[in-house]
Amino acid sequence: MSQFLKSFVKNESGATAIEYGLIAAGISVVIVIAVGAIGDSVKATFESISEALK
Repeated sequence: MSQFLKSFVKNESGATAIEYGLIAAGISVVIVIAVGAIGDSVKATFESISEALK
């Protein structure tokens, strides 16, 4: 049992998976914010193109 506990304490694969998950969540938040900020200008551009084509 002692060997199992030593092995469990030294195992870092779970911590690495959590770190990757946090990095992915952070990148997702940045993407959502960027799309929200750029979305209005892109929408306005497409609306002006649509009006020009009418």
